[in-house]
Amino acid sequence: MKFKYFAVLFCSFLPTLVNATQVNAVRMWSSPEGTRMVFDVDRKVEHNVFVLKDPDRVVIDLQHTVFASPITDLDYRESLVKGIRTGSQDNNNLRVVLDVKSNVTPKSFLLNPTNQYGYRLVVDLEPVNGHAATPAASPANTAPAYGSAIPQQSRDIVVAIDAGHGGEDPGAIGRGGAREKEVALSIARKLEALLRQERGITPVMIRSGDYYVSLRGRIQKARQYKADLFISIHADAFTNEKAQGSSVYVLSQRGASSEAARWLAASENNSDLIGGVSLDDKDDLLASVLLDLSQNATLAASMDVGGRILEELKQSGQVHKSQVEHAGFVVLKAPDVPSILVETGFISNRQEESQLRSQRHQQRIASALLQGIKRYFNSNPPAGTLLASSGKRQHLVAEGDTLSSIARQYSISPHLLQSANGLSSDKIKAGHTLIIPVIGGS
Repeated sequence: MKFKYFAVLFCSFLPTLVNATQVNAVRMWSSPEGTRMVFDVDRKVEHNVFVLKDPDRVVIDLQHTVFASPITDLDYRESLVKGIRTGSQDNNNLRVVLDVKSNVTPKSFLLNPTNQYGYRLVVDLEPVNGHAATPAASPANTAPAYGSAIPQQSRDIVVAIDAGHGGEDPGAIGRGGAREKEVALSIARKLEALLRQERGITPVMIRSGDYYVSLRGRIQKARQYKADLFISIHADAFTNEKAQGSSVYVLSQRGASSEAARWLAASENNSDLIGGVSLDDKDDLLASVLLDLSQNATLAASMDVGGRILEELKQSGQVHKSQVEHAGFVVLKAPDVPSILVETGFISNRQEESQLRSQRHQQRIASALLQGIKRYFNSNPPAGTLLASSGKRQHLVAEGDTLSSIARQYSISPHLLQSANGLSSDKIKAGHTLIIPVIGGS
């Protein structure tokens, strides 16, 4: 993906409209899902967007608006747009015509000013014939569709990695200029690289470049990939510059309850809602119970993996809260995908901002996330996966673990655990991997 910024300079030859809205700049991002164009305007603007055929065009009419200067030198090679034309109507209205490469569906909305930007008119272009090619796991490694039979060949565990923010949304910005979207994507890429080295795990990126993906779009992509785990990576900010440390969040019960109502009301989701169980032929009460059971299991799994990751983060640096927190983040609301959100540190803290920009520190965070993910799946391998079919489970020893505590966790005797691993004593070291024997096929 390439980011394009076209500065628009004031030129004296333009029509003099004292109260006209001015377009001061245009920015454009392209992603696997489409193209986003952003028009920086100096005030609220009335606009209308529609499409024309033969050839395909998107027309944007802006009321009582002028460009500060013509747009030139645009590179559209990676976008859905192949050209842009502008003209005035009735001497005070601006018409922008986007010549597009294929049939598209436009969506537009106006954003209010923020600390970084003024008013912005956003126009999203999406291909009519579905999304553009999306990076995905290879067919051999992709999880089976919900509700389908488990294939004879064991599949990989699929981990969806979500780098927060992106494109027009920079997230938090530190005093030194670090932008959350860039820190999150860098850590996400490092985690992806580490997971690719693990046998039996396939990572997939929710966004692979500097473009925006809607919050619910992130959920949809995770479910599209049949993810066994969704991990969203962010960098926190707070008014108190002394706030520091990483945090781990899962969905709150209140957030789960409100989301359940939304999913049950969305009939288009019913055929593939909770692990392939169709709710189309269920009455309202039964559908609600089934969704509640699915959510409870998902939240429990989220808490489990979140706790393991938090323990690893404690070993790699300071944490903000010693327990997994609960919040109503939209990206955590998939009813059947265990989901966690990791705040990797406070970008508003000068010291942590410097650390978050460090490749070495980012690698340390990614390694902590990896170890937490491995610990969780070694203890809870999903059915049908390579790890589950290997006939054995594994446990990555963490600081504070003892042979007895690990044995209790897996409901086996310490002697059996010691024997299975060829240990001459009950002494174990953090970082070592123990084989957990399977008893009675469990």
